[in-house]
Amino acid sequence: MPSKYKLVHSQFYIENSDVPINKLNITDSDVIHEFENDLLKEAYGVFVEELNDNTIFDEEYFKSLHRRTFESLYDWAGEYRAFNMAKGESRFCQGAYVDEQSKVIFEALKSDELLWSNNSKQEFAKRLGYYKCELIALHPFPELNGRITRMFFDMIAYSLGYEFLDYSKTTPEQYIGASIECVQFADCGSMEKIIYDGLRP
Repeated sequence: MPSKYKLVHSQFYIENSDVPINKLNITDSDVIHEFENDLLKEAYGVFVEELNDNTIFDEEYFKSLHRRTFESLYDWAGEYRAFNMAKGESRFCQGAYVDEQSKVIFEALKSDELLWSNNSKQEFAKRLGYYKCELIALHPFPELNGRITRMFFDMIAYSLGYEFLDYSKTTPEQYIGASIECVQFADCGSMEKIIYDGLRP
């Protein structure tokens, strides 16, 4: 099976598979995905327990979610990619600019009063949708961007009095379509609606 991403560095995956080279030498796609999901579930409990008034949702925190969740499986956990990636017709941020653009995104997020003031569900969903689209287009890690990005915004929502975002009203096709709109057209409207529908006090 060919890799699901178009990569400059094809050696990132085990040959003729979509399985990234890993510390446990797992070669089966279903097995490694199950292992990743188990690590993610465990990490949710850890990070929720650690949330407090001093938690800062910055680039360092975002990278730490990825590193601490998957470092037992991947050498590159928590590290940004330096190579180019694409999926279908969607081309993510060029590897050479990932670090630079990440800092721009997280600086804007840090100073966004409309996000942190949490004045209304609608405004909160709009701001979360915007930054989620930015991180989807950035696609900073070689793998597991979607799950860590979801976790990151789940932690922000939880810290501001919401439950984790509920995506049960959204089909996988709708979510993928919204993500494609983020990357190809810089259109956050569909993602904003998905987040609005999933916000629960």
